[in-house]
Amino acid sequence: MSEKIVLKKYANRRIYDPERSGYITLDQVSELIRNGRQVSVIDARTSEDVTAFILSQIIVEEAKNKNILLPVPFLHLVIQYREEVLAEFFEKYLELTIKNYLLYKSAFDENFKKWLDVGRELSTVAGQSLPAPTQWGSLFDLFFNADKKSGGEDPQS
Repeated sequence: MSEKIVLKKYANRRIYDPERSGYITLDQVSELIRNGRQVSVIDARTSEDVTAFILSQIIVEEAKNKNILLPVPFLHLVIQYREEVLAEFFEKYLELTIKNYLLYKSAFDENFKKWLDVGRELSTVAGQSLPAPTQWGSLFDLFFNADKKSGGEDPQS
């Protein structure tokens, strides 16, 4: 469901969704995006593309509710340098950086899950069973306690 939906913004700040045949809120636009939809928002009177404005408005509203958006020093740089320096950064590098971060995070999470599964399988073969991950206090506690049970030296002594 990744097809693009074209919404219309009216002068009264209302956004019309032709698929629902009705007006929607910014929260509903945000929900469309979270569900994988691409949105485009067109001003109904001028036919101008106002997508960036609407998406920025969604981010600012969400930040207002959580009282954080971006670090204050970064926001100062954005205001100070405006389009002079930051336009190229935002257009070319920021999106790529975030996509790469999400890709590496996903790969790391998947590999870590595999490592846990291999560890569980090895401990079963050795006649021990590890507790389920939800029962662990911390990963370090698991290894520290396993070392004590096996008669190993206490690393803190």
